[in-house]
Amino acid sequence: MLVYDGDCGFCTASVAVARRLLRPACEFTPWQSADLASLGVPRERAEYEALWVTPDGAVHGGAQAVARLLLRTGGGWAVLGAVLARAPVRWIAHAAYRVVANNRQRLPGGTRTCAVPARRPHDAHSRP
Repeated sequence: MLVYDGDCGFCTASVAVARRLLRPACEFTPWQSADLASLGVPRERAEYEALWVTPDGAVHGGAQAVARLLLRTGGGWAVLGAVLARAPVRWIAHAAYRVVANNRQRLPGGTRTCAVPARRPHDAHSRP
């Protein structure tokens, strides 16, 4: 399952593109309607980054959520996902994700409600 910010126009538009282009076999759920407690995800983390939640409860955030989505899609997309999941590309992907996430209110479809919290939330309750 990919958990995203359903109040953010940029995020919602990105999910629509992913659904249309990738057609992954997964659920897309806005964090605002997800049972975050049962997923083991603090609200602060869901506000901060997109999350990929596996059936066994592992949670991957940000660029790694995108990588997991691509891996789940299969084909050439899975190759790209595998590359994004490996160091040193993983570090670059993380930095790029943070730049996009921190500026999503300025991107097409973004509004002031798209702004992310200034600091990374404590995510000790989530699994890597």
